[in-house]
Amino acid sequence: MRRRNVLLALLAVELSVGAVLYRGGWLSRAPQSLAPPPLPAVVAEPPTPSAPITRVTAVDVRRGDTLVRALTRQGIEREASAGIAAALAASGANLKKLSPRQKLEVTSTLDGRPVALRYEPSPWLGYVVVATDGGWEVRRAETRRDVRVDVVAGEVTRSLFEAVEDAGGAAQLAVELAAIFESDFDFTADTRAGDRFRLLVEKRFANDTFVDYGRILVAQYVSDGRVLSGVGFERAGDGRLTFYDLQGRSLRKSFLKSPLEFTRITSGFTWARPHPILGGVRPHLAIDYGAPTGTPVRAVADGRVGAAGWSGGNGISVTLRHRSGYETMYNHLSRLAAGVRPGGRVTQRQVIGYVGATGLATGPHLDYRVSKNGHFVNPLGEKFIPGEPIAGAERGAFTTHARELVRRLEETAPF
Repeated sequence: MRRRNVLLALLAVELSVGAVLYRGGWLSRAPQSLAPPPLPAVVAEPPTPSAPITRVTAVDVRRGDTLVRALTRQGIEREASAGIAAALAASGANLKKLSPRQKLEVTSTLDGRPVALRYEPSPWLGYVVVATDGGWEVRRAETRRDVRVDVVAGEVTRSLFEAVEDAGGAAQLAVELAAIFESDFDFTADTRAGDRFRLLVEKRFANDTFVDYGRILVAQYVSDGRVLSGVGFERAGDGRLTFYDLQGRSLRKSFLKSPLEFTRITSGFTWARPHPILGGVRPHLAIDYGAPTGTPVRAVADGRVGAAGWSGGNGISVTLRHRSGYETMYNHLSRLAAGVRPGGRVTQRQVIGYVGATGLATGPHLDYRVSKNGHFVNPLGEKFIPGEPIAGAERGAFTTHARELVRRLEETAPF
């Protein structure tokens, strides 16, 4: 009993001491948490300025423009235009050949300050000019030219131009195809519906995007059962692609078949034709080609100008003297080409004048005449001097080359 009383007394003392400590704040119902450590000070950086708003504008390039003139007309200050041009020139850009066909774009801020320029003189070459703190910096980019060979084949229904375009080709291919055979075939007089053609041609690409056509490698044209073949071949030491027939004879003869590239014959060579102005029946020792006023007239062969100017009923006329006793006349011109004067020399295919209706003419046309040793001959029937053949040392290489190209034609576009 006594022990129990002692324990109770100790318990009471304990409780009394605890109450005193609790009221004094030395004890609490829950342990006090430590204060969190202070956060590190953050120093705010100045805000990054936003990039200026810009716009891209195509530059209007006109014929004969310089880069400085084109950019100044666009509203760019002359000093900046001159700096861009100088930087491009220093990087190898040929600004003398600036053309409306070339891509030229300027990037500028909304207040008109230029910050970049893009110049593409060709699909395979481009320049980017960027404004920097140190001036204008130029970056050059080149794209590898990808050349592929494809076939273009078709049939003439109305015109060679239309037939080539219907076959997926460009009008320029029709001009080049006619040029290959222009010494043997007059496309102004002899083209017929049903004529067929086929050719292997280079197609040029930039990054798998078709750009344009390159060279014709081989061509064949069939008209009225006659097959014309032209094989392109580079002779040793020459480097030029010249066309030959399958026997190795040059297709470029001393005379062209026609002084106009594409037109129509309105009157042929005859000894008896009713004259449309003077009346009666008179010889017409010429070929009349109907064509619009201003159509270029070409010299059919190398020669010297015998006469050039007004010639009575022939109107404005040019007479050319050629080798082997030949002379050619071109009458009723609207005007002479620059530099054509008596005594001067001309080359085959050189433009010597332009179609007109001067003199005794009822409408615009070319009166074309050929004489040999003083006597007029029919230009369409005359056998002119042939071109130079393949040299014997190269005949084997040419024959192999020609057979391979014709084989590819026959496999891909059989007649």
